[in-house]
Amino acid sequence: MNKFIVNNVKKKYKDKQILNDISIECKTNEIITIFGRNGSGKSTLLQSIFGTIKTEHIEIIINGNIIPYNNVIESKKIAYFPQNSFLPKNFKVSDVIPMYFKNGELQDKIFYSPRINSLQHKKVGNLSLGELRYFELLLVSNLEHQFLLLDEPFSMIEPLFIELIKERLKLLKQEKGIILTDHYYYDALDIADKSYLIKDAKIIPILNREDLIKHNYLIS
Repeated sequence: MNKFIVNNVKKKYKDKQILNDISIECKTNEIITIFGRNGSGKSTLLQSIFGTIKTEHIEIIINGNIIPYNNVIESKKIAYFPQNSFLPKNFKVSDVIPMYFKNGELQDKIFYSPRINSLQHKKVGNLSLGELRYFELLLVSNLEHQFLLLDEPFSMIEPLFIELIKERLKLLKQEKGIILTDHYYYDALDIADKSYLIKDAKIIPILNREDLIKHNYLIS
């Protein structure tokens, strides 16, 4: 079992402390969801772990080995799925897949994933938001990385593709550890093994919807 630990993340914007000694642990066969209001630091935490935002302090340990802060991307241990689309809009779906994977077996795995074969001749820019996010998730999740950081994978997409993504994540966790953020709390709680809330720069364990109400993330 692979194990990923992040210790004592500290991040400040100007005079505001966004993250203060945030620590979290994720193992293979585990989905962790992180909730928080806009501006609470959810995306900042994921980007801090991935190394695209500089922090005042962070320690990353994977399987007992410390990963240097500036070497997370190069280590190919952690993949990041951002909120915003990252694919070129003028490329067809069938052209994008070989850009990510040279291995024919992996290409076929994506081509023949549910719903993808019927999209292969469409340009990325013509996909619905659900089709696009599902396709992007398939690309990122088929990378060799042991851990995935997913920033709002359910946000604003059609229910059909929310369900496809949830099923994909349930399969993925058999071999990877997953940390995700999302405001779609029902879907996030549905697949979560552990949940947390970031509030006032701290991280709080969450057991259920009632805990989200208790900490004023949801209205009763």
